[in-house]
Amino acid sequence: MADYDSDSSGGEEDYTETNVLLGFASKEPTGDSISHLGGYPTWLDDSTAPSGALAKCKVCNDLLTLLLELNGDLPEHFPGHERRLYMFSCKRKTCRRKEGSVRGIRATRVTKAQGGKSVSKVQEALAAQKEEKKPQANIGESLFGVTAPGASSTAANPFTNPFSTSSTGKAPANPFAAPSAAGTNPFSTPLSPPATTNPTSPTDTTTAVSTLPETFAQKVRLNSPSASTTTTTPPRPHAPWPSQSAFPLPYPTYYLDADYETLSAPPTPEIPSTARMDIDNDPASSSNNNGKEDKEAFESTLDKTFQRFADRLAHNPEQVLRYEFRGSPLLYSKTDGVGKLLTPAVEAGVGKVVTSAGTASGMPRCGNCGAERVFEVQLTPHAIAELEAEEMGLEGMEWGTVILGVCGKDCAARDVGEGEVGYLEEWVGVQWEEVAKRG
Repeated sequence: MADYDSDSSGGEEDYTETNVLLGFASKEPTGDSISHLGGYPTWLDDSTAPSGALAKCKVCNDLLTLLLELNGDLPEHFPGHERRLYMFSCKRKTCRRKEGSVRGIRATRVTKAQGGKSVSKVQEALAAQKEEKKPQANIGESLFGVTAPGASSTAANPFTNPFSTSSTGKAPANPFAAPSAAGTNPFSTPLSPPATTNPTSPTDTTTAVSTLPETFAQKVRLNSPSASTTTTTPPRPHAPWPSQSAFPLPYPTYYLDADYETLSAPPTPEIPSTARMDIDNDPASSSNNNGKEDKEAFESTLDKTFQRFADRLAHNPEQVLRYEFRGSPLLYSKTDGVGKLLTPAVEAGVGKVVTSAGTASGMPRCGNCGAERVFEVQLTPHAIAELEAEEMGLEGMEWGTVILGVCGKDCAARDVGEGEVGYLEEWVGVQWEEVAKRG
C-alpha cells in the first residue's frame, strides 16, 4: 500500500483525510476575491507594487505572465502579518526548462500591534486600565482575534486563517476566502495612563515606553534599531512595475475553491497480467521461482516517485494546487535537480518540523534574513489544462509541478517601515515534464 504520510481520520473507514488543502479552479465566484489562477495580479496596497525587476524573465528579460495569486494570511503563525503569494512564468518557448523562467514573489505587511512581544505589554496596560475604569469586554478578541477561555468556539474571528486546519479537521466553507480587515492598531492611540500615574509627567510615560521589549517588527528589520518611530522611510529606488498593457495576454482567470484532501483506500498494486519481461532464458529457473524474480525486476524499473505522484493526484484529479505551510511537497521526480535537492528532506519527513540549524528542508535559505525556507504551495499538472484551455496551439507549458518555498519567519523587506507593504522573491523549484520517460 502506498505511503501517504497523512493523518488518518479513522481506522475503520475506507478513506484518509490529510492536512493538505487542495485548490480547485472554478469559473463561478467562490467568495474569495483574492486567490485566483491566471488573470492579472492585485497588490496588498494599490499604491505599492513590487519592483519592476521582479516582473521579468531571468532568461529573456521579457515580461512574465501570472500563474497564481494566493491569499497567504496565517494569523496562527504570524499574527498581524498580511501575506500574498504570486507565481509568474515566461510564455516564450525558448525559455522553457531554464532556471529563472518561473518566479515567485511573497508580499508581506506587518502591523506592529499584532506582531511580537509588544502585544503582551498592550494587554497588560489594558488590564491595568480595566481595574480603574469600565471593563472592556473581549479585549483579546476585538484586538487580536483571540477567543477568550470559555467563549463559544463558533464566535467570529476577524483573523480567520484561510489555510489553517480547523479543530475539527474539516475545511470551512471556503478556506481560501479573504479574512476581514485587521483590527485597529492599538499603538495608533496613546493608552490612557493608570490612575496612579501623573498624567502631566512626561517622565513616567517615557520610561514606560523605553522598557517595552523589542518588537517582532524590529527583529525582522522592518525598522532600524536606532531609528525613531517617527522617521520617514526613504523612497525605494525600485524600477516601477510595468503597466498592465505592457504584459503579454494573460491566462484566463479562475476563482479558487478549496477543501482538505481525502484519499480513498488504495488497492494493493499488482503487475498487469499482460506484462512480460525476459530476464532469464532458462525456463526451468523461472518456473522454480514461480516468476518471483520477474516481478521484482519489473517493479524495480518503475519510477516509484512519479508513480506515487500520479497515484496521489488520481484521488482528486481536478486539483490545481496543493497547500500545506511547513508541510512536504509531493515530488514529481527525485532524479532531476529539484528532486535531488528535496528528496532527502521529504523522505525524512523534516518538512513537518521547522529546525533552527542547517537547511533541513533542502531549500536555499532566505536571501533577506537568512532563515530556513519551508514549503508552502505547489501547482499540479491540471493547472496547465485549465490555464491553457483556450490556447489554440498544442504546445504549452511542460512542467510537472511548480513548488514554492518561503521564508519560515515571514520576514519583511528591509526597506519598508511598519505598516508598509514589502515584496520579496522566494525560491521556486520547477520539475519539468519528462516526456521521453512518460511517453
